Amino acid sequence: MSTSWDTQRIARTALLIAVVLAGVWMLWRFLPALAWAGVLAIATWPLREGLSRRGMGKTTVAALLMVVLAVVLVLPLIGLGIEAADQSGPMVQWLRHIHEHGLGTPGFLSRLPYIGNTIAAWWQANLAEPGAASALFGRVETSGIFDLTRTLGIELANRLTILVFTLLALFFLYRDGPSLIKQGRAIADRLFGPTGWQLGQNAVVAVRGAVNGLVLVGLLEGVLLGTAYVIAGLPHAALLGLATGVLAAIPFGAALVYVVCALVLLVRSQTIAAIALVVFGSLVGFAADHFVRPILIGSSTRLPFLWILLGIFGGLEAFGLIGLFLGPAIMSVLVAMWRKGAA
Repeated sequence: MSTSWDTQRIARTALLIAVVLAGVWMLWRFLPALAWAGVLAIATWPLREGLSRRGMGKTTVAALLMVVLAVVLVLPLIGLGIEAADQSGPMVQWLRHIHEHGLGTPGFLSRLPYIGNTIAAWWQANLAEPGAASALFGRVETSGIFDLTRTLGIELANRLTILVFTLLALFFLYRDGPSLIKQGRAIADRLFGPTGWQLGQNAVVAVRGAVNGLVLVGLLEGVLLGTAYVIAGLPHAALLGLATGVLAAIPFGAALVYVVCALVLLVRSQTIAAIALVVFGSLVGFAADHFVRPILIGSSTRLPFLWILLGIFGGLEAFGLIGLFLGPAIMSVLVAMWRKGAA
């Protein structure tokens, strides 16, 4: 009797594992959309609960929040796409002009201490003379532009597909979230006991803290540096501020934008403005990465700054952009398990 029961248990376990693996394999391409939907649902769940307490139906709340998030997520992407399309033609013409006529050496380069003459000589040899920049930039040909456009079109279609499924999954999470939470708690208690639900709560808090610490602080960086771009007289300052805010979600990512902007100012012989922009951007980024983010993320998860940083960069390396939020959640669970085992 015992042997028969053991055989049935092994068969059920094997069947369960096989079904789970088959489901993961089947949904593999949609897992990023489901992960993003989960992150967005966790981050905005207090808003969903607040609307529900006002007497609104769960379907109405889900539809309303999905529409709001769709507008918030899609409109900036549409703006970036339109701006990129508007600027693609002038950019190609500018590259062709450099290839045919060269790019004159800025006068301030030779006045830089210690390295000025070296940089000016390199610029003169590689950029200033007509045709000299061809080895650096390559030839701007119609076929290359067509291939690049086709590749970008395919990537854009893939990202839009993920976005559509993210919003669709988000609607059902908003609508059926309470029952899913109840079922998840029952499964966690059955498999791991009370500890399983507590670890899940730690992961939820970590995701919410990561959203606050990365996204909201990144947007604030974008606003501050976007204002600096306006003061410096840079063109398309609003677009540059938006790009800074997006990249600032990654620690030290905002520097990719404001350093390029500073180089543009240097080429335009606005040396003081370029130096001021780099100094201001570095101060904003330093304060955000070393004070504000650790406080927002660490206070909610009780994680030391080192583990926060490892979770962010490790998650980014392992899972891509979604790893910015999954990484701290995983580290929070690991640290909680460590503390409970050491207690």
